[in-house]
Amino acid sequence: MGYIQNDMKYLRANEAMCREVRACERICAKTFHKTEDTSYSAIRVSQRSDGSMKINVCNQCGACIDICQTLALKRNKLGVVVVDKQRCIGCFQCVAFCPQEAIFQHPDLPYPIKCVACGQCVKACPQGALKIDETNLSAEAKEIATLF
Repeated sequence: MGYIQNDMKYLRANEAMCREVRACERICAKTFHKTEDTSYSAIRVSQRSDGSMKINVCNQCGACIDICQTLALKRNKLGVVVVDKQRCIGCFQCVAFCPQEAIFQHPDLPYPIKCVACGQCVKACPQGALKIDETNLSAEAKEIATLF
């Protein structure tokens, strides 16, 4: 479990504050793929059957790192799991393996889409439902990562 890192940067979502504006999805897609098509976003907002909001985004647990056969997934100096697009062969095993279902595949891209905790969505969210946390790996992420 060498991929678990305590000090790191990650996106924290407060789903109770989300009003499904989806500005986070649009700015993410625009920042990294030059489009407002939200299918290119690394953050996904949806409504549960009970009407509450769900914000699905990578918590940087790192469970995906060991599944990557080409070593295309690794942590940067901030502890964020990033995709090395030069090494990625587009097998998308990480998408299938992600315990949070927070790594996404787009049919037009040869590599997976995942959050890199850049903070653009935090600035775009009018409700303040998102924030960058730069403390320790969340308890939930630690628990998930230790399962693998």
